[in-house]
Amino acid sequence: MSASFEASLEYAQSLDQVDVLYSFRERFLFPKHEGKNVHYLCGNSLGLQPKSVSYLMQAELDDWARYGVEGHFNARNPWFSYHSLFTERLAKIVGAKTNEVVAMNTLTVNLHLLMLSFYRPKGKRYKILMEAGAFPSDQYAIETQVRMYGYDPEDAIIEVSPREGEFIIEEEDILSAIAEADGTLALVMIGGVNYYTGQFFDLKKIADAGHRVGAYVGFDLAHAVGNIPLQLHDWNVDFACWCSYKYLNSGPGGVGGAYVHEHHARNPKTFRLAGWWGNDEKTRFKMEKGFIPKNTAESWQMSNAQVFNMVAHNASLDLFDKAGMPALREKSEKLTAYLEYLLGQIPNLPFVIITPSHPQRRGCQLSLLFKDRGREVFDALTAQGVIADWREPNVIRIAPVPLYNTFEDAFRFYDILRGI
Repeated sequence: MSASFEASLEYAQSLDQVDVLYSFRERFLFPKHEGKNVHYLCGNSLGLQPKSVSYLMQAELDDWARYGVEGHFNARNPWFSYHSLFTERLAKIVGAKTNEVVAMNTLTVNLHLLMLSFYRPKGKRYKILMEAGAFPSDQYAIETQVRMYGYDPEDAIIEVSPREGEFIIEEEDILSAIAEADGTLALVMIGGVNYYTGQFFDLKKIADAGHRVGAYVGFDLAHAVGNIPLQLHDWNVDFACWCSYKYLNSGPGGVGGAYVHEHHARNPKTFRLAGWWGNDEKTRFKMEKGFIPKNTAESWQMSNAQVFNMVAHNASLDLFDKAGMPALREKSEKLTAYLEYLLGQIPNLPFVIITPSHPQRRGCQLSLLFKDRGREVFDALTAQGVIADWREPNVIRIAPVPLYNTFEDAFRFYDILRGI
């Protein structure tokens, strides 16, 4: 693909002229730098605000003022069932059935709740396998889960690392580690896309390998949801969770989401912490003892919907529904490849791209590992209106998001970086 690219502003603009998703950019609000839109390449950390959020938020405020408590049933989007607004759209994005997904809580809360259901150590089967260098919240959650059952994390957690001198983790090493752990393995818990390198793992292969040795398999999809097409049901994944403030553009601290395969959700013997909102709706208002879980992923929902927290989620998922994941993925692959090509045109590169080059092994992220002075480069980029992301010890992460970034954005970033 890169052989046909050109490193010129005119060429980048010509790609934008035939981009069927170009108009979606106008539906977002960009921060300003010296009176102009910034070059925003940080959607892998926090997505931009859809313009419709303020209107939708005001509508909920108006309904609260108009109805008070009766808004639970009389609001334009009744609060009692507000979370169900997202079910169909989320199911499309993650490749699930509608009874397998729910918008609730936040990422790490959901991870703990789901691990309480699917990490059930017993006898010699007590170990958890994860990738080395996972996001700290995953590391902390898994560490405290094994400690809760009295195990030593050094013994109970198996970490799969990159090979000597490499940055990404070879998938065959993950599969080999699962096979080697065999009957000692209770759970495989991996980030679908590694936050640091941007590597996307083959989740189906991992799920199959985990199930072959009798383990449950779950994924943290914080950097995958809304970024890469997923097929969680068909891949027979047991559970997954995600946040919505990155690629799903649902605001800081936005509502998280969870997926539970229907054969677990339908089984009343699947352990889950009980809450009023997860109880069977037919008996919920009888106010009686005895938790009867709904036979869907909503049975993990302990509390009612955080309506104001979910307004931006509603706005953004509407845009995803209009754009469609197939079109977004097609643009993502081309846009990321173009940015990769441009970066390769910079003479005497002071960095290496540690994100996999193959489009099937990454989403819309490139991680630039600087040999030195990376922070100085990052600060210089910021001073020129580029919003990117810095990660210790020496990495600048950039994310050309297909929903609102353009090929011209990619060229402008390259041009500024080349100048620095």
